[in-house]
Amino acid sequence: MKHDIVVIGGGPAGLAAAIAARDSGVEDVLILEREQELGGILNQCIHNGFGLHTFKEELTGPEYAARYIEQAEERNIPALLGTTVVSLERQGDGILITSVSRQDGLLQIEAKAAVLAMGCRERPRGALNTPGFRPAGIFSAGTAQRLVNREGYLPGKEVVILGSGDIGLIMARRMTLEGAKVKCVAEIQPYSGGLKRNIVQCLNDYGIPLKLSHTVVDIHGKKRVTGVTIAEVDEKMKPIPGTEEEIPCDTLLLSVGLLPENELSKEIGVDLSPVTGGPTVNESLETSIPGVFACGNVLHVHDLVDYVSEEAEQAGKNCAAYVQRKAQGTEQTAEGKIPLLPQGAVRYTVPVTLNRDRMEDQLVVRFRVGQNLRNATVRVQADGKELLRRKRPVMAPGEMEQVILRKEWFTGNEKEITVWAGQE
Repeated sequence: MKHDIVVIGGGPAGLAAAIAARDSGVEDVLILEREQELGGILNQCIHNGFGLHTFKEELTGPEYAARYIEQAEERNIPALLGTTVVSLERQGDGILITSVSRQDGLLQIEAKAAVLAMGCRERPRGALNTPGFRPAGIFSAGTAQRLVNREGYLPGKEVVILGSGDIGLIMARRMTLEGAKVKCVAEIQPYSGGLKRNIVQCLNDYGIPLKLSHTVVDIHGKKRVTGVTIAEVDEKMKPIPGTEEEIPCDTLLLSVGLLPENELSKEIGVDLSPVTGGPTVNESLETSIPGVFACGNVLHVHDLVDYVSEEAEQAGKNCAAYVQRKAQGTEQTAEGKIPLLPQGAVRYTVPVTLNRDRMEDQLVVRFRVGQNLRNATVRVQADGKELLRRKRPVMAPGEMEQVILRKEWFTGNEKEITVWAGQE
């Protein structure tokens, strides 16, 4: 098979990218999705809070996904469901995509360009090195969410949650509403990894304690979890002797971080950020490999799906422009790349480089900070010259930040652009 653009992933990012590519003039767009339906992780997120930015109304996850699925169907964008991509490789100036499915068997697709929209996965228990046996009753928060919301199973009656990521916070509320008792949410960091609104609506409103600077040091039980021991940790994340507390429970949910799904990206040779685990991209959301674009949680973990869609639309539009330029023989060179550097409390930026000639009138730069800040300042400088300064009363690691850069601010000869956040 041959296609102009292949989008890998049929979740919110993949759908928005495919729709934007089609609307930008590329007719031949194909979506590959490993599940049996489009919508990605949103299909199990039955709580509301989605769509306030995009649709100016509050939707559940499945409702939000349905809006994009309808748009894709209106445009007759084909999607191969139940199709898992097993390899990506460069072939000439295009991409060779190998996938497998029950209906088609082994399928090879030659694409002029590709959009990576595979999303992210949860960090497993094995990454925690928690001592104890391997009893039943230990679930990732996302698995528990699928069991409760889609399959109608309650994983347990007495629950401890490790990690205060958004899925963990939402599942604390969900398990409570289903009749379980959530004993506490333990978080190893001195701050929560979730949105402030989720802490208030999912924990405070239900009287569920959040224990910061605590972690699980032991899991009890052989066949089924019978309890856990939590302890306070010091600045080096080491348990403090004497602070241990045993909590009886039959279920432990893990919400200990999300990892962008980048095995395919590694295979094709895309440069990955050591901070985000996702590809490093330029102002067009193009990776280090020409014609391969990335967006959504495969690029960096987002806090709001509205921003995923916004970013994916940009990736789809830029991917279409790449295919069109290639067809016309007017492909632009990537010379004149200006690095974007994080400074102060800023952990990373997306993108990591920009080319003034390829910029639109303005560019959204997204970033996260690595610590809680109050009365903070955000500064953008080019070669030491201040371009933007703004005050932020509160900044938190769980919330994504952004600044907008304007093309008119740059000559194209700058050596570096820095994005700084901190307290002055």
